[in-house]
Amino acid sequence: MAVYTEVSFDEASALLRLLQLGELQSLQGCVGGIENTNYFVSALKNGQHHDYVLTLFERLTLNQLPFYLRLMKHLAQRGIAVPQPHANALGELVFKVKGKPAAVVDKLSGQKEPQPGPAHCALVGAMLARMHLAGRDFDMRQPNLRGLDWWNDTAPVVLPYLTDGPKNLLTQELAYQNQLASQPAYAALPRGPIHADLFRDNVMFETVAGQPVLRGFFDFYFAGVDSWLFDLAVCLNDWCIDQTSGAHHAVNAHYFLTAYNAERPLQAAEKELLPALLRAAALRFWLSRLWDFYLPRQASVLQAHDPAHFERIMRHRADQIRDYPALESIT
Repeated sequence: MAVYTEVSFDEASALLRLLQLGELQSLQGCVGGIENTNYFVSALKNGQHHDYVLTLFERLTLNQLPFYLRLMKHLAQRGIAVPQPHANALGELVFKVKGKPAAVVDKLSGQKEPQPGPAHCALVGAMLARMHLAGRDFDMRQPNLRGLDWWNDTAPVVLPYLTDGPKNLLTQELAYQNQLASQPAYAALPRGPIHADLFRDNVMFETVAGQPVLRGFFDFYFAGVDSWLFDLAVCLNDWCIDQTSGAHHAVNAHYFLTAYNAERPLQAAEKELLPALLRAAALRFWLSRLWDFYLPRQASVLQAHDPAHFERIMRHRADQIRDYPALESIT
């Protein structure tokens, strides 16, 4: 989250009244991500306080946004814990604030878990699988906008900023992923709507009787139709790695994969291609962090991410292409 577009108290108040969400009490810019403008909003209605997130979309268009918001509603209606988007009297979910497309969704309760353990990973793995299954009958289609086409377009933009070592690694990995994408086994992977950005800072937990309870997934604004395996790989590259070295965290991965597989058993081809998709997921976020680092946008509140983190993960995943130990537990 970030703040690129300043929103006044009166402008936010007007939107809340339009959505019949009550009277605005507080408006606070968010720090965390880097894609959209986000505010935490508190409102008072019928004597009760309610918390929301107001998002202004800095890159997504009015035509693209219904996919994300309708997907969230679809998943919530099927029991997946995600923020509910709010509509006006006409059922519209996308509005204009400061000339930008905007939406208001419920703010999930709980806290992020910066140091997840096996119990957290099992909870997320199970709900990720249920989310994939719940999305099978979602009737809108939009590609993963940060997929292979975007990688091919973005790599030439960031390569001039890199020294020879990272430049060679990025070039070789992009060639590998293009070759992989041409294979029939890759094209046949099970597909559907995916979150595509389910890092530990997009999940909320609470602790009850000393045990973590999953309160929900949020920030679906990178979602798109892609292979479910890619979504799983994105998660494993954040929840199941050592944050300092980028190395594989075998215990977390075991619990994450076992829980996922119990809800949606992985096909043989998915088990075979998981190491390659882990590389793909690392490449995707290495590229986006390079792009944001070397070509930043101006924001009043912004917390940049270090691209070297995903370069380290990329190197570890490339070294593991022939052997992914966590798969032993689900074969």
